[in-house]
Amino acid sequence: QVRVVESGGGLVQAGGSLRLSCAAPAIIFKYSAMGWFRQAPGKEREFVSSISWSGGSRNYAYSVKNRFTISRDNTKNTVFLQMDSLKPEDTAVYYCARGKGLDALDAEDDYNYWGQGTQVTVSS
Repeated sequence: QVRVVESGGGLVQAGGSLRLSCAAPAIIFKYSAMGWFRQAPGKEREFVSSISWSGGSRNYAYSVKNRFTISRDNTKNTVFLQMDSLKPEDTAVYYCARGKGLDALDAEDDYNYWGQGTQVTVSS
């Protein structure tokens, strides 16, 4: 069974930082874009950030631009989300997903393997 596994969530105070990691098997990681989405309580899941297969193209939601940074290490089949200047409204379950193609896109339909999610809680 193919698994995408997130880690790194936790509780942090507003203004703090967290780094999320997402590991996937090489067979689905290589030559695939990767994305992060999040779902806050009572809300729809929303796009956060994505990165192309090579890392050369990155895409961010307006709400996290200039605070979050996505990156990937293709030698370790891992994608990262560095989250700085966290706000209480960033509280959500964060999901990692593998893109169907090469490009950094922002629609859920563009992704076909999803992790179970990791909880991020930002206290005020």
